[in-house]
Amino acid sequence: MTTNDKPPAKDPRDLPDVSGLTVGVLGGTGPQGRGLAHRFARAGQKVIIGSRAADRARAAAEELGHGVEGADNAECARRSDVVIVAVPWDGHAKTLESLRGELAGKLVIDCVNPLGFDKKGAYALKPEEGSAAEQAAALLPESRVTAAFHHLSAVLLQDTTVEEIDTDVLVLGEARADTDLVQALAGRIPGMRGVFAGRLRNAHQVESLVANLISVNRRYKAHAGLRVTDV
Repeated sequence: MTTNDKPPAKDPRDLPDVSGLTVGVLGGTGPQGRGLAHRFARAGQKVIIGSRAADRARAAAEELGHGVEGADNAECARRSDVVIVAVPWDGHAKTLESLRGELAGKLVIDCVNPLGFDKKGAYALKPEEGSAAEQAAALLPESRVTAAFHHLSAVLLQDTTVEEIDTDVLVLGEARADTDLVQALAGRIPGMRGVFAGRLRNAHQVESLVANLISVNRRYKAHAGLRVTDV
């Protein structure tokens, strides 16, 4: 190889094998967390759901089946390779602050959407840090924070009669190796595809788009997702 030769560029569709990773879901007893836990477990992933109350998490895990385990949030974080944050926005900062030690060195996937609601419907909130994902990164300096799984219907995720989730997942993060892992995880769910969508500084508009999807769903009585064309 001469000095001017460059190795071939990595195919962005060439993603790592993540089938052996344990996925933890903080907020796993809520609609979104429960739905994600169900889909990953159904795809053969080892899943632990976390809650502030361990008995509540264990009860939800038993209902989900597929080998899902339940634990308190701290144990869930400790035992998982990848941790999805699916807690309510109003408890986001407090939950992550309390788990800083347990989440150190972990790949964290934040899927929280900061939203407000009034008589006109849903609207986006702007956290001081810029987005929920950037707040997570600020609170978890020793974790590898990414953002994904924002635009999924909890109803479809939990519906056992739905075989495939027809949607793309926008994945954001600072390290390509981390976003590749998240994309690969998304691809474990039939019908779903992970698409790299930039760094965490671009997470606000991704989180905010959920307010528009809520309006779409209310108007058309649907469970709308997203597809990225020409990729």
